[in-house]
Amino acid sequence: MTAAEKVMISLKGGHSNSVPFTMYGGKAYKCRAEREMRNRGMCIVERTAPVFKTRTPNVKIKSEVYAENGKTMTRTYYETPVGTLTNLREAAGFTSWLHEKLFKSPDDYKALLFIIRDEIYEPCYDAFIKAEKAFGGDAIFRAGFGLEPLQTLISGGYIDMQDFCMEWMDNRDEILKLYEAIVEQRRKVYPLVAASPASHANYGGNVVSDIIGLETFEKYYVPHYNEAADIMHKHGKLIGTHLDANCRLLSKAVAGTRLDYIEAFTPSPDTDMTLGEARDAWKDKVLWLNFPSSVHLKTDEEVKQKTIDMLDELSSIDGIIMGITEDIPEDRWQNSCTAIMDGLDAHSKSKTDLYR
Repeated sequence: MTAAEKVMISLKGGHSNSVPFTMYGGKAYKCRAEREMRNRGMCIVERTAPVFKTRTPNVKIKSEVYAENGKTMTRTYYETPVGTLTNLREAAGFTSWLHEKLFKSPDDYKALLFIIRDEIYEPCYDAFIKAEKAFGGDAIFRAGFGLEPLQTLISGGYIDMQDFCMEWMDNRDEILKLYEAIVEQRRKVYPLVAASPASHANYGGNVVSDIIGLETFEKYYVPHYNEAADIMHKHGKLIGTHLDANCRLLSKAVAGTRLDYIEAFTPSPDTDMTLGEARDAWKDKVLWLNFPSSVHLKTDEEVKQKTIDMLDELSSIDGIIMGITEDIPEDRWQNSCTAIMDGLDAHSKSKTDLYR
């Protein structure tokens, strides 16, 4: 059984001989320690091979790269018939910092709406198939729909979160025009992802309940999860979302969705729910965890014991996947990930008879 096959068993709600262990591609360095973990069964989660591509035929895009105080900065211009918007990024290792988003003032609404409506989506399945085949079962490949329509305006590349909160109160009609445009665009993406070679796909996430609140989540998020899920399920595909913040307030609403899995769920002490509480709240959903980031700073033995203790909260390991979805301090990732795998093995040995 390959590492990817083992993950898929759990992703479909079952379990193999132990809880699978996954890590996002790029979170581990190419070295002996990573090789040893992969030999032990660690599965890489690859998210860099999309199943559709996006183009904006009527938006002219150009970028300027320059150095500022030893940092590499990129200013990108988006020229539309109704105005030009810009953003500013700083290269930062595996990712980048977005210092300026496109929206600067209410004068930018027309151009932003034009950019959203101008997007055209096309399948690129061959590249996905080629990348998946190249890994030979050492990685599981995940597709994505993009962020939820409202979340796109909160944590996407369009509007700064603080600006969104102000505009939500002062210019909600304009915000909702953008939201409705994104809703229509997402509906073009659903069938492309569902018909793709990907077995599963994430729909957005990074929802912060303190900002969204329950009522907004139920009105502007849940219906879109369900709409996308219905289309995915018709094609025999799985769908989940990335919820790594406090989830207690949203837990009942999430339970009522037709999502198959909750990805990146981070148990306490980093959030307001334990693994046991999450399993009680989401009985019919797969839990694809993010190991609590704060625990990486503890000793190897404490990391191992935390792994065992979390799993001991469960009566079954059906539909449970242990994952790493956040950066780990460079001087800790090798030891901490090895300790997590030791904890998974130790838990498996102690529960062999129970989980047969």
